[in-house]
Amino acid sequence: MRLLITATSLRPAYGGPAYSVSALANTLAAAGARVGLWAADDSAADSGLLDDRVERLAGPLKVVAGFAPDAIHDNGLWLPHNHRVAELSRERGMPRVVSTRGMLEPWAMAHKAWKKQAAWRLYQRRDLDRAAALHATAAPEAETLARHRLAAPVACIPNGVAIPALAPRPPAGATPRTALFLGRIYPVKGLPMLIDAWARVRPSPWRLVIAGPDETGHRRVVEAAVAAAGLGGDVSFVGPVEGEAKTALLRAADLFVAPSHQESFGLAIAEALAHALPVLTTTAVPWPALEDRGCGWRAAPEPAALAQALRSATAIEPDALRAMGEAGRAYVATEFGWSGVAARFLELYERVVAGRTPAKAVA
Repeated sequence: MRLLITATSLRPAYGGPAYSVSALANTLAAAGARVGLWAADDSAADSGLLDDRVERLAGPLKVVAGFAPDAIHDNGLWLPHNHRVAELSRERGMPRVVSTRGMLEPWAMAHKAWKKQAAWRLYQRRDLDRAAALHATAAPEAETLARHRLAAPVACIPNGVAIPALAPRPPAGATPRTALFLGRIYPVKGLPMLIDAWARVRPSPWRLVIAGPDETGHRRVVEAAVAAAGLGGDVSFVGPVEGEAKTALLRAADLFVAPSHQESFGLAIAEALAHALPVLTTTAVPWPALEDRGCGWRAAPEPAALAQALRSATAIEPDALRAMGEAGRAYVATEFGWSGVAARFLELYERVVAGRTPAKAVA
């Protein structure tokens, strides 16, 4: 099987898709597929996220098509290169799988709505209708795609997550205790709502650490909310973190917070659980297993509900909180290991190459 995977960017600042697309490519190549990866910003060429078995492709898409794939897997919507991938697929008769990455969810559609409405009419709906299959990472995203009544079938396969070996953690109960947000600082991530909730609870002896790249200047908005609430001594910003620095933050934290208004999957949540961190998130995020498996909390995406969940999470004894984290680690190790996820994608690719309708594999 020869696969061309296309993406917007593999730069870490791009967030979860940079990691999940790279990890999928690495695992598929390790399983014996020949995989070429192209990014619109040419970041595949120097990406530290890819191993040597993945072919790093660069240049115009028509040149990249010389890779002669059996199938194309495109990631994302709306951007000019996504439309070019769709046109290339149609012109060359290559089946195309599209990961919509939550970009048809209500919050995403409302953001810059007039541009998306125009693109939807001009090309985006047609491009999706012509896909061999659409990929959703969780059942709510698959339901959103169904509501759009698109012609292409939908396969639901979760993102995978690496399960790291864990170094010893600081002693339970060490102060101050730390709640960690790790991700893009961007409106959809709900950080002003989290600051509002934190100001209502003011948990002691807890601090909030916010890590990740600033997008569209949104960090200034969050910093202003921190200052207005008088939380300057309780909230710190550490900027983008990668590699060992990222691991150190996850290992030093006691609780992971993800107050998003919308996520198609929530890779940061899976990574936090893999590091044995319990998670507090919202009902707009497709992780009901947090409560079902006893490894976290979900609250409505509004400050009062988030504050109530935060009050509960920060009141739990350190050892009990760590036990919740261990339950979460065991859960993701069983359900989201990359080898099993890649096997499901290979089955999907084989079906579309053979011209068969992909089976729905709901996570």
